[in-house]
Amino acid sequence: MFDKYIIVEDTLRNVVDGDDVTGFELGVRLPYYRGLGLSMVEDVQVTIDGETAPAASVSLTVHGNTYQLTDLPGVFDDRWEMGEVATVSVAKGGGLTAGDHAVAVSERLRISYMPVPGGGADQKVLTLRD
Repeated sequence: MFDKYIIVEDTLRNVVDGDDVTGFELGVRLPYYRGLGLSMVEDVQVTIDGETAPAASVSLTVHGNTYQLTDLPGVFDDRWEMGEVATVSVAKGGGLTAGDHAVAVSERLRISYMPVPGGGADQKVLTLRD
């Protein structure tokens, strides 16, 4: 429904820890008209320049709380609200090079009244600045 709003423009950046670039991150939104408990976020798949990040390397930060993607099924006391920008981080030694990158994000959501998984997908070209 709101697929074109999943990827937030101008949010792609490398993650720096001291002198090391440990990965990259970007802002994302839910493609759904209501908020959801994080246990209902079944998957957030990130693909950069044709390379899909393994689930074990992906984390999600919502209003200051960070969770590994693989831990979300057990998170019953936190929510991701409609329109709220969360940060998806991918651990990748060296991060990304400066310049344009083809970014695709797909989210699989468990909606209580839907008999099949919900969610959506978005793709954009984002620029990583130095």
